[in-house]
Amino acid sequence: MAEPSSTAASSASLPAAAGAISDAFATAKTEGRAALMPYLMGGFPDQETSTAVANAYADAGADLIEIGVPFSDPLADGPTIHAADTAALAAGATLESVLETCAAVGDRIPVALMVYANMILARGVEEFGALAAGAGAAGVIVPDLPLEDQGAIAAAVREHGMALIPLVAPTTPPARRAEICAGALGFVYLVSTVGVTGEREDLPPELAELISAAKEEAAVPVAVGFGISTPQQAAAVGEVADGVIIGTRLVRAVADAPDRDGALAAVTEFLRETCDALAR
Repeated sequence: MAEPSSTAASSASLPAAAGAISDAFATAKTEGRAALMPYLMGGFPDQETSTAVANAYADAGADLIEIGVPFSDPLADGPTIHAADTAALAAGATLESVLETCAAVGDRIPVALMVYANMILARGVEEFGALAAGAGAAGVIVPDLPLEDQGAIAAAVREHGMALIPLVAPTTPPARRAEICAGALGFVYLVSTVGVTGEREDLPPELAELISAAKEEAAVPVAVGFGISTPQQAAAVGEVADGVIIGTRLVRAVADAPDRDGALAAVTEFLRETCDALAR
C-alpha cells in the first residue's frame, strides 16, 4: 500500500480551506491506500451533467476532485480533454458556471480547480481568488505557471485560504524539483510522463523512482496524474504514491455515453472498480 510522505504537513499548517486537502490524504492513509482524485471538465457536455458527474465522483468514493476550467488553448491537455474544452466553451461554460459546480460539491469533498494562468490574470488575481474561495475550492492547479512567476497568484490563492498546487514532471531537473517540492502546499502534482494528458497502455518504468524522490523532498503528499487509465494502473501507482489522479479515461466515458444517465453509470462503475483496486 501507499506510504505517504513521512513529513506530511498537518492541516493546521495550511491555509484554512486547503486543510481539507491534507485531511483527505490523511484519511486515505489511515485506510492503507492512496487517495483517489478524479478529474472532470467543467461544463462538459453541459452544466447540469458536469455537476451531476462531480456528485457521482463523490458518491463513488473519490477523496478529492479536480475540476478543469475550460480554456481555448489548453496546452497541457491531449485530444480528449481538448475536445471537451472546446465543447464546454461552445455550450456556454464560463469561470462562473464552473464555480457553480465547485460550490455544489465543495462541501462534500475537497475540490482543486485546474485553470490556466491567462484566465486568472484576465480576471485579476484578487478577484479570482475571492471567487474560487467563495465557491468552496480548496486548491488551485495552474499548469502553465512557472515557479518564478507564482508570486501574485500564489499570494492571492493563499490569502483566500487555498493551496496553489505545484506540478513536477520527469523533465524537471532534480534541483528545481527539490525547490518546488520544498515550497509546496496541499500536495505535489507529479506528471507521470512527458507530453500532454491522455490514456496510455504503459506507464514509464522509472516512475516509481521519480515518485520516491519527490516524496523525500516534499512535506506534503505526492499525487500522480497523466496517463493513468485503468484500475490496475491506479493500484500500481498507489503502491508508491500518496494519491492517484485520473482524467482522460473519465472524460472519455462522459463523451462516449449516450445520455446523462449513461455518463453517470459509466464513471461510477469505473471509480468503484478503482476504489476496490486501491484498497487491495
